[in-house]
Amino acid sequence: MPPATNDPNPTRGPLRRFVNRLEVDRAVFFALLLRAWQLFGGMVSLILIGLFLRPDVQGYYYLFAALMGLQSFFELGFNIAITNLSSHEWARLTLDEHGRIAGDETALSRLVSLGRLIFKWYGVASLLFVVCVGVGGAAFIAIRPATPEFLPQIGETAVDWKGPWTALVMLSGLLLWTLPFNALLEGCGQVATVYRFRVAQAISANIAVWVVLATGGELWAAAAATAARLATDLVLLGVRYREFFRPFLSSSKRDRMDWQTDILPLQWRLAVSGVFGFFAYYLFTPVMWAYHGKVVAGQMGMTWTLVTTLQMAALAWVQARVPRFGVLIAKRDFPELDRIFKRLTAISLVVVIAGSLGIWCCILLLNQFAPSFAVRLLDPLPTGLFLLAIVVYQVPHCQVFYVRAHKHEPFLPVSIVASSAIGASVWWLGAEWGPVGAATGYLAVVTLIILPCHTYLWQRCRKQQPSNDTME
Repeated sequence: MPPATNDPNPTRGPLRRFVNRLEVDRAVFFALLLRAWQLFGGMVSLILIGLFLRPDVQGYYYLFAALMGLQSFFELGFNIAITNLSSHEWARLTLDEHGRIAGDETALSRLVSLGRLIFKWYGVASLLFVVCVGVGGAAFIAIRPATPEFLPQIGETAVDWKGPWTALVMLSGLLLWTLPFNALLEGCGQVATVYRFRVAQAISANIAVWVVLATGGELWAAAAATAARLATDLVLLGVRYREFFRPFLSSSKRDRMDWQTDILPLQWRLAVSGVFGFFAYYLFTPVMWAYHGKVVAGQMGMTWTLVTTLQMAALAWVQARVPRFGVLIAKRDFPELDRIFKRLTAISLVVVIAGSLGIWCCILLLNQFAPSFAVRLLDPLPTGLFLLAIVVYQVPHCQVFYVRAHKHEPFLPVSIVASSAIGASVWWLGAEWGPVGAATGYLAVVTLIILPCHTYLWQRCRKQQPSNDTME
């Protein structure tokens, strides 16, 4: 949805002006469409999970999803670095009418060297992920805590989880290998097309989940969704952008991006942040599983999925503009950078507030009029605490995109402290007081540590811009 210019149809003017004020271009439009579908598809999936999965099997389903977050220990933040690094090179490049890269030879050579490096890096990371997470995850799933629901019951039906788990891990390893090339395309200004394919990817993944659930496949639904996402990625990379990636087939003979000087200063910080980030985002369901059983783990997983989907939908405005931020920084157009960022952040904050109120009201209504389905989600109190936390977290999230677009990562100390604090509070308070304790700990860390520290680092970044666009 590009901005209207000299539109011959004057009746379209007010609508186009309204869309422009919302900072919705084609990239943001497809990003929003993706998040809108994820919200809709996610809600349908939640309903079908409630209809076709027993409460204990629901716990397995969301534990699988949480353990997939362990990929952050293997890709080590490279994905985020790729988008920011490639956007700076793309400022001197473009696509011709045949879909081939054209422009400055030095920038192209550096971009090719980056692409060949990430192919090798993620190949090794994917293999390690499959072996380590496959074996370690299976060992954790097999744990049987001494809670009443885990005690053998007469007529208890065993859950066949080993086959679905093996398939999920192997497919996720292949999907992990495609991840950096999507990030490379985003950094090279192909955000609109990438997000258009992601919409198709999300639709196909949801349909796969629905079909498998409706036909009694239960836990195989997770593997089916991953297979659908992988197939879409292969079409995007191998068909749609075949000509784009052709230069990457041969080694660069000229200027190369040096990993030690160009990549490592940003990536190692992102790597540590990503590893610690696991404790901030994926620990909730495993803790509930270990201390409160499969049913509570399923409630936590379903609620956390709903909350984080809303959060990502609201962040779409800012996230889709990260490559644009990189171009503006390369051109040193900081006034335009600040103008776009402030408006996008305001829109993002309004969306997450409205969405949080809507979700919480829906949960109150479910508890009143559909208690049989409401028990698949957390109670209104812990859900409300989680929703309040993501509202507080929204501005710091946006500030991270802004600062990282400068190819630097000053958030490492904050990330280590905050993620460790979240992990410790979720483990301690969650083990003792369940979801309410975990939600309280999460909200406290976001409010007392993340919000003030991120705001300080963002303000410091802006003060350094007029004379120097690098940061300590």
